Amino acid sequence: MVGILKKEKARLSSVIDELEALAEVIYRCTANASNKLYIVYMGDKKHDDPSLVTASHHDALTSVLGSKEEALKSIVYSYKHGFSGFAAMLTESQAETLAMFPEVVTVKRNTFHELHTTRSWDFLGVDYKPPQQSGLLQKAKYGEDVIIGVVDTGIWPESRSFNDNGYGPVPARWKGKCQTGELFNATSCNRKIIGARSYARGISAESLKSDYNSPRDINGHGTHVASTIAGVEVQGVSYGGLATGVARGGAPHARLGIYKACWEGEGCPDAAVLAAIDDAIHDGVDVLSLSLGGAGHEYSGTLHAVQRGISVVFAGGNDGPVPQTVTNAVPWVTTVAASTIDRAFPTLISLGNKEKLVGQSRHYNASVISSDFKDLVDAGRCDAKSVASSNVTGKIVLCYGPADAKSWPPTVALPYAINQTVTAGAKGLIFAQYTTNLLEYTASCEGIMPCVLVDFEIAERIRSYFDTARSPVVKVSPTVTVVGNGVLSPRVASFSSRGPSPLFPGILKPDIAAPGVSILAASGDSYVFNSGTSMACPHVSAVTALIKSVHPNWSPAMIKSAIVTTASVSDRFGMPIQADSVPRKLADPFDFGGGHLNPDRAADPGLVYDVDAKEYNNFFNCTVGFLDGCESYQLNLNLPSISVPNLKNQVTTWRTITNVGPVESTYRAVVEAPAGVAMSVEPSVITFTAGGSKSVTFKVTFTPKQRVQGGYTFGGLAWNDQSAYSVRIPVVVRTVIQDFVADTS
Repeated sequence: MVGILKKEKARLSSVIDELEALAEVIYRCTANASNKLYIVYMGDKKHDDPSLVTASHHDALTSVLGSKEEALKSIVYSYKHGFSGFAAMLTESQAETLAMFPEVVTVKRNTFHELHTTRSWDFLGVDYKPPQQSGLLQKAKYGEDVIIGVVDTGIWPESRSFNDNGYGPVPARWKGKCQTGELFNATSCNRKIIGARSYARGISAESLKSDYNSPRDINGHGTHVASTIAGVEVQGVSYGGLATGVARGGAPHARLGIYKACWEGEGCPDAAVLAAIDDAIHDGVDVLSLSLGGAGHEYSGTLHAVQRGISVVFAGGNDGPVPQTVTNAVPWVTTVAASTIDRAFPTLISLGNKEKLVGQSRHYNASVISSDFKDLVDAGRCDAKSVASSNVTGKIVLCYGPADAKSWPPTVALPYAINQTVTAGAKGLIFAQYTTNLLEYTASCEGIMPCVLVDFEIAERIRSYFDTARSPVVKVSPTVTVVGNGVLSPRVASFSSRGPSPLFPGILKPDIAAPGVSILAASGDSYVFNSGTSMACPHVSAVTALIKSVHPNWSPAMIKSAIVTTASVSDRFGMPIQADSVPRKLADPFDFGGGHLNPDRAADPGLVYDVDAKEYNNFFNCTVGFLDGCESYQLNLNLPSISVPNLKNQVTTWRTITNVGPVESTYRAVVEAPAGVAMSVEPSVITFTAGGSKSVTFKVTFTPKQRVQGGYTFGGLAWNDQSAYSVRIPVVVRTVIQDFVADTS
């Protein structure tokens, strides 16, 4: 009987696959220009049987479109595993009609989001320690059999980082599948990549021509992310001889489930991302990693994942150092900022007067330029006019326009300067800017000429030499790799998006910072550098998986709390961590949340701030306008942070801490009050005893010291046991006189 049921289940699964493929064909044939793709979110599913959930979607569409046939033509995705909803091609009036249905929570247009390492894991201390030592990696058995879902651009399965030699059988609890397609067959999955799906419905035919219509990754982004999370050890990896070492992921024995929801030319459409999240919940992932941007009220499906015990980790965005640019700011996910590591790529610049200066580049290919001196030319801001009038052909060009820096972001100015100088036949570029977190943008120089990044001070010295020398010349030496204490690190990267969240100012974001600058990881059959919060996100995803392995019964909130409350706010010399900004400054919670990721400490935090995932429902209902009193819900969610964006008179908030350390322990509150604010904690001493409660609630009261329409100030609250544990949360407060007055002074 069991065998018959299994066969019938397999047959039904095959039928569903065929129907889904048919729906794709129908969609392509019937897409009407007046119809747009809408996402209809219906909250928790009302049935355990996915077919009944999908039938309810067909019924809702039929009642609006007039026939079952039209409903089947219209529907693109049915979300039926983790939650209920669907994506369908609708007119605006049809979408408005559906929005009036009592069972419908929200209806919104499909939007598209952007995609937002040899040394980094050693820098974080997640390394292969000698046998007598034991860190998080060893305690977690290298992430063995934890399943991590990666929603991204797919996977390049032939990469050495995904070799499954030595792996045991696929965990029996896994329900995913290996979806075949263009250059991707059943053998593309293995005991490392245990499942792969792609979501091409709603993607234009033109985009599919420039991508693989399968889980195969043409972009490289998803492969880079997946190998950073869980790549196996690969010896002797480098980038043209730079950053030579062992490439591996943070959880090298973990399994990967791949969900390709991002496409060349299209980015990551909401409809596809939600379908990926829905399937990942069904398939049985333990952690979901999404190196994607967010928008609007962000991804509702992630709440259902967290309520099923799945930790969800997001990139915070690459729009820094501008404030209020952080995305993916809902409280149930972990949002990651990007930081530097202790590795640099100094490049010697020799002037004709024997002065030697140092910039940063990836000039590893000495054959692109001879080793002798070349003529130096100063082309100012390096716009088309100045390059054309400077006769740069065969010369090394200085691009130095400090007056433009305020209006022309370096991420725009550098690619433009490279294009202008390469087109004009230059032999090299020395580009001046206020940040050197730009090395990824020099990739278009490779194989053509050296492109060296310098700050304004170095550029001024080069310009001074140029102005005084009769025949100015310069030589650029090949780049070298420097690792270790001599490199100021970590620093929050200039591009890393900053808080506060304009959507949810009462929720502090980002949560944590992790390595995201010049991360070397797999792409296709090779290994390349990438930078971005997309690279920082997988570091936190891997550490989340390791903690899950050590503490399998911890909730996503407990794991997130452990990561945030043990983060470092100072570097290895005890100096405060800095943030690359305009100008460089001491990092604050809007730069890096609780601080910089400290994996070994996160495995044993002492205390945690837990949240019953159902409590997030009130917050979610506030975002869709179903509840009043939302400021109170935000303020009193038991998060490992406190944000008070509107302090008028006095505000009291409550938090509960749970002991996960020694049974008998006493903690004392250490208060760092934000400037201009009186802050008190009651009780200020908490004692845990054998047989007593493991959780204690305390209150924190904030009182402004002056009535002023102010800006944000920063502080913290730590619970210290005077020995092993210091459990710290960041605190941000803004005093106000009137509500809804922007801080634009």
